[in-house]
Amino acid sequence: MGRRKSRERQEDLWVAYGDMAVSPGHPFYVRLNEVLDNEGFDAFVEEQCARYYADKLGRPGLTPGIYFRSLMIGYFEGIEAERGIAWRLKDSLSLRRFLGIALDEDTPDHSTISRTRRLIDVETHRQVFSWVLGLLADHGLLQGKRIGIDATTLEANAAMRSIVRRDSGESYEEFLTGLAKASGIETPTREDLARVDRKRKKRASNKEWKSTTDADARIAKMKNGSTHMAYKAEHAVDMESGAVVAVTLQGADLGDTATVKETLAEAAIAVAELVEREAELQPEEEPKVNVDGIEELVADKGYHSGAVLEQIKKNEVRTYIPEKKQAGKRHWKGKEKEQQAVYQNRQRVRGDYGKSLLRRRGELVERSFAHCYETGAMRRCTLRGTKNILKRQLIHVGAFNISLVLRKMLGAGTPRELKNRALNLVLRVFGYLIGLCGAMRRLQTHADGAFFLTYGFRTKALNC
Repeated sequence: MGRRKSRERQEDLWVAYGDMAVSPGHPFYVRLNEVLDNEGFDAFVEEQCARYYADKLGRPGLTPGIYFRSLMIGYFEGIEAERGIAWRLKDSLSLRRFLGIALDEDTPDHSTISRTRRLIDVETHRQVFSWVLGLLADHGLLQGKRIGIDATTLEANAAMRSIVRRDSGESYEEFLTGLAKASGIETPTREDLARVDRKRKKRASNKEWKSTTDADARIAKMKNGSTHMAYKAEHAVDMESGAVVAVTLQGADLGDTATVKETLAEAAIAVAELVEREAELQPEEEPKVNVDGIEELVADKGYHSGAVLEQIKKNEVRTYIPEKKQAGKRHWKGKEKEQQAVYQNRQRVRGDYGKSLLRRRGELVERSFAHCYETGAMRRCTLRGTKNILKRQLIHVGAFNISLVLRKMLGAGTPRELKNRALNLVLRVFGYLIGLCGAMRRLQTHADGAFFLTYGFRTKALNC
């Protein structure tokens, strides 16, 4: 039996490269690299980011291929912060191999990743997201005819205690102290301030308050009923495959009827680019999927508005949006076109086809939220500012779209899922062997019974 050497032993000054520990690579990331290399991902992102790099001046930069792959790892490994991504890259040999970083090279630290993100603009990140949509179209996973839209809230990296008045710059505690003194309390305690705060109506309004740490964040009520500084993430999802066609990040205080226009416009642009791309490929090779443009829009009742339905109808898109409950009859005088759009939408929703689309919307759109923000660990933002968060969000959701391609190839869209499927396969084989052993034991028992009836004694059963 050997003994463990001291932790404080002196490391060798020189180590041969061939003696270093080499990882064969994670099978999931090996296949992912094959997909990206076959489609020319590195050449594409280097061309898009060429204007941000200098040939002579400045320190050596982080190559675009490594930068975008690092952000994808945030989704596949479920890491929310860039510090966590940098630590994971330094700790894992398989991720080094995925990024193409040799053992004698250092992995990028969080400041390098953060600086590269600030350097590259939002439009370049959106071009990478569009490239992923083209990858989905090549594998027959995107049509863009039926689109489902829904939104969720993301917790901002800002505390409620940091909000100040927009007009005077007072903090929340200073504002309550002024109210308490105005009511006759000369030296208010914390209990007095809490009592004054409870009596106020609309205590936190975005028109009156703002955050000092993140000016773009807005006060909003989260899914669990708590109040936080937040953003609103909205997805436009393909109803055939579940791929996210467009993603937008907007103020959490905006209603669904106000944000749907931007998201639908982004989705229309993305689908139009795919249509143009398929038209360019048609003379050389037959397109693998027919992308004709958005024809149907599915959403929940929060998006129902007469003006919204009328505008969408002008764009020749059929809507399937349930109506909100209203007291009394609506007056349509002077709103004949809006009335027609509402009645046609109501008739479509009540049909069997419309009900099936609404059920499918609840399944696919909510699934994209769960993968991107729950298991993907982006429910709480670690960055500040709409542009910074949107850059990370575009690549994060793009990695979710790539996982659909890998799920078609491997049967798993993340490394954890691939590991779980391998374990399930082993358990199934083990269960099959146990069942086979039990069947052999039952057959032997029946055979022994027949032998006993014939010859008057029983043989020993087969032991498995």
